[in-house]
This record gives sequence, structure tokens and C-alpha cells, in this order.
Amino acid sequence: MEIYIATTNAHKVGEFAEMFADSNIDCRLKSAADVEGFQAPEENGNSFEENAFIKAGALRSKLPKEAYVMADDSGIVVDALGGAPGVHSARYAGVSGAGADAANNEKLLAELSNVEDKKRTARFVCVIALICPDGKRFSFCGKVEGLITRGGKGANGFGYDPLFLLPEFGLTTAELPPDLKNKISHRGSAFAKLADFLKKQKHS
Repeated sequence: MEIYIATTNAHKVGEFAEMFADSNIDCRLKSAADVEGFQAPEENGNSFEENAFIKAGALRSKLPKEAYVMADDSGIVVDALGGAPGVHSARYAGVSGAGADAANNEKLLAELSNVEDKKRTARFVCVIALICPDGKRFSFCGKVEGLITRGGKGANGFGYDPLFLLPEFGLTTAELPPDLKNKISHRGSAFAKLADFLKKQKHS
């Protein structure tokens, strides 16, 4: 089974590679970085699912039909901000490249500066889109609830991980050991559903 991930984000590819290894799915995992001529499409969907399929579809057009293609769209949804940043999480501060994470976190903290701790509720959401060799499309959603802290902690994650507190652990997702994060995170939850599906496909 050959599976392509429609991303060039090395952090994301690494997380998915660990998840596939732990799931015992026998596959050859590649990313958009392995596909010559691929250009990331504009993510102009109105939902995480739409954006995930935009990315998966763009990569699918560059590949042989026997390959599976997956893409995820993830973000943070903050209740006090009416659901923002949501689908705009990756470009919330209007910055791209190496400084994007820091800029996004700084903007989020500024937006919540006058919000009391108990009202800083939020959730990470991940939707994984899968396009199968026969062209059929499936999606898998995962969520994790938490609170936005008043300052970053931890170095094991990326994006908003240093700001996202899991009350049951008393740690941010950036403070969690990678194996635990992969099990309980929004991406890990969505991946578990994807893995179950792929295992059934292999034995059908």
C-alpha cells in the first residue's frame, strides 16, 4: 500500500510517520515533497473537511491511480473568539514561513488578553481526507478539548501546542511525550479512525 500525504510540513509528516509505525500498517509513506512539480493549492474552503479535500485532490492529480492520498486540515477553535481562528489557524497573523507559529500564538494571546481563565475554552480539530485508488473519498474527524494558557510552555509540539492546556494532565500539548500526544491529540484521534479504515481495506 502506497500512501501520499499532501503536505510538505516536516513536523506533520513526522507525526504521521510515527502514527503509521505504531499502527502496524504496512505501507510506503511519502509526502508532497516527493512529488515533482506539486504546488500547494489555495485553501479557500469554509470547513476543515473542504480544505483537506482541496489539498488531497491537488496532490492526487499528480500521482498514479494506484496510490492512496491523504491530507489533513487542522486548527484551533476558540469559543471566546466565536470559533476563530478555525480554518484560518495556520495564517491567523498573516505571516508565513518560519515565523508563523510565533506570530499566530502572539496574536491569539493578545486577542484573549482580557478573557478570564475559565472562559478560555477551546478545541483542536483535525479532519483527515482520504482519496482511494478507485476515486472514492472518505473523511475522519478528531477533536480534543482544552484551555488557552497565558503563555507558551513545552517544546514537543508545533503551531498552537504550547498554548493549549489539557486540564486532565495539567500540561500543554507541547509538554506531552510524543507517544502520548499521538494517542490523545485531535490528529491522533482522526488517525485512529483512518487506520481502522485502512486495515479493513487491506483485508477486504
